[in-house]
Amino acid sequence: MALFIVKKILNNNVLIAENEEFKEVVLIGKGIGFNKKRGDQLSEEFAEKIFVLKDKEKQEQYKSLLPQMEAKTFDAIIDALNYIKNQTHTSLDEHTQVALTDHLMFSIYRTMKGISIKNPFLFETKSIYPMEFKIASEVVKIVNEAVKIQLPVDEIGFIALHIHSAIMHKNVLEINKDSQLISQLVNVIEEAFQAKIDKHSIDYIRLIRHLRFTIDRVHEGDELGEISKLTYTLQHEYPFCYNLSWKLIKIMQNALKKPVGNAEAVYLTMHLQRIYSKISTN
Repeated sequence: MALFIVKKILNNNVLIAENEEFKEVVLIGKGIGFNKKRGDQLSEEFAEKIFVLKDKEKQEQYKSLLPQMEAKTFDAIIDALNYIKNQTHTSLDEHTQVALTDHLMFSIYRTMKGISIKNPFLFETKSIYPMEFKIASEVVKIVNEAVKIQLPVDEIGFIALHIHSAIMHKNVLEINKDSQLISQLVNVIEEAFQAKIDKHSIDYIRLIRHLRFTIDRVHEGDELGEISKLTYTLQHEYPFCYNLSWKLIKIMQNALKKPVGNAEAVYLTMHLQRIYSKISTN
């Protein structure tokens, strides 16, 4: 059983400690900080949770967040983090752990003060990351029940992006940029079609998921195989959607600063034509 030396008591349930193996850690447990002082020894059996934060900057951010939280808020966030870990079978890295704690804490405080932030990519996030959105919905329920508040539905989308960030080990800012790019591409499509696309249609969901996977392939340097015969057919039968697909590809190339494979135009044209044909007949 590991022994820790107490460095700082943040509150009755949280303290900072260290030992030879883990260096500095955050120990969490009911009453773990009660009557403790710097230099005391503590066995790990008294800690319900141990957070090891090796990155000094993330460590300082986390330590600055903890004293600001009430016990019920802190407990709700810990329960939410554990739920995410269990559902995704992913150990949350330091960046995700700190970012999610920060986001959830300020979401709670904003809601308590009647302040809400509109999520312009909510529906796209739900369609592109359905599993993460479902987990985020449960996280919001956990927080709502524990803290007795009602987080707005927009928060589900924000939390889903953090969860996807944890699963993919990608920075949430990068994922958010990709979501913004998809939203921009949809706006270009709607302008070209001179119509609003039904965001609940299966064709729309297939389109934005394809756009998401295209962006992922570009990031990873993967390309789809060429389909020259189909390219010729689509170019001549559906010139409007084929040309629009290339406009979208050029936007992606400019935004991502990487080449997009020629074969993407084929698949994009098929998705666009499917939607366009239905809009044209209405």
